[in-house]
Amino acid sequence: MSQETNIRLLIADDHEVARYGIKAMLEATDIKVVAEASTVADVLQLAAEKDIDVVLMESRFSDGDGLNALGHIKLGKPKLPVILFSKYDNPTWIARAVAMDASGYLLKNCTREALIAAIKTAATGENTWTRDELRRVSGAIRTLRITSDIEVSLTQREAEVLRHLARGLTNKDIAKELTVSYETIKEHVQHILRKIGLTDRTQAAVWAVRKGLA
Repeated sequence: MSQETNIRLLIADDHEVARYGIKAMLEATDIKVVAEASTVADVLQLAAEKDIDVVLMESRFSDGDGLNALGHIKLGKPKLPVILFSKYDNPTWIARAVAMDASGYLLKNCTREALIAAIKTAATGENTWTRDELRRVSGAIRTLRITSDIEVSLTQREAEVLRHLARGLTNKDIAKELTVSYETIKEHVQHILRKIGLTDRTQAAVWAVRKGLA
């Protein structure tokens, strides 16, 4: 964070009403919104070019995945704090955010006080993860310390299913995306877990991120 009193914030959300609401909640605080993004492309450009202290970013955009954007931001500015802000309480996304060094994952139904506190904490360089959040995904993260170096040969279809799984999609959603049956996707997921040596889809999602497959 800079030596200035104000915390310079970049808001990234593809809904104008959401951005307006966040700005309204931050009025009369020392957190100043200095940039806004409504697309993944915009947030990547602004994060790279603007002098900011914290990014508050939606997890899903109409033109892409906020978690993938997080990875790109961290490549260019590894120490820039990024808080994911989502309406989805999705353990797969939370695990990915932890694995990709996000500063926290806030739900959109959080209080104004929680939002302000999270931004201020992130601006100091500390993360905002709660004990409960880390407990939910600790198994996936711990397992990855053992399995991340394992080389696994996946078929093209399995790799495609794994990428969708890492986005937090259910088997039903993946089947719809790939225009195949639910049972086919269920079988693919079971094969993927068996090949990697993992027990659940959250672990597989984090593994895919660590291996650069998602």
